[in-house]
Amino acid sequence: MIIEGKALKFGEDINTDLIFPGRYLTLTKPEELAKCAMVGTDPAFPEKVKSYGVVVTGRNFGCGSSREHAPRALKYAGVKCILAESFARIFFRNAINIGLPILECRGVHSAVNEGDLLVIDMKKGVVEDHSTGKTLKAKPFPNFLIKIIDNGGLVEHINAEVKQR
Repeated sequence: MIIEGKALKFGEDINTDLIFPGRYLTLTKPEELAKCAMVGTDPAFPEKVKSYGVVVTGRNFGCGSSREHAPRALKYAGVKCILAESFARIFFRNAINIGLPILECRGVHSAVNEGDLLVIDMKKGVVEDHSTGKTLKAKPFPNFLIKIIDNGGLVEHINAEVKQR
């Protein structure tokens, strides 16, 4: 699984209230969720992300509440992948469950500039910055998690497994 996109940067400790503010929790349609992604941090994000695709952030991305709306809103807004120094565990699990590619990559926040063209190999855990020529090593996903993401999330993955039997 290879992902390409330009880096859109955020800081550290971006919590789920900033990713998807609580006042929008009654929304359920993908297009509604997409319009509210990251508005607690950058109200222009839903439009900006379309020309970027890869969110690069510091430590503890997705901390706070366990709302699944946060990774869903990012996915529906067009985020192809999130690269972070670290993720809150519940956000990490929710992202996998809905099929949003994410990787922990130490040093990514300081090594990548906003707008850099990134090529990410999810299986190998390699992040190539084609703007600077730098290569970073991330924690690669095990094959079973790659399959879940490839299938679009956990429910879709289970349905695919059941159909194969």
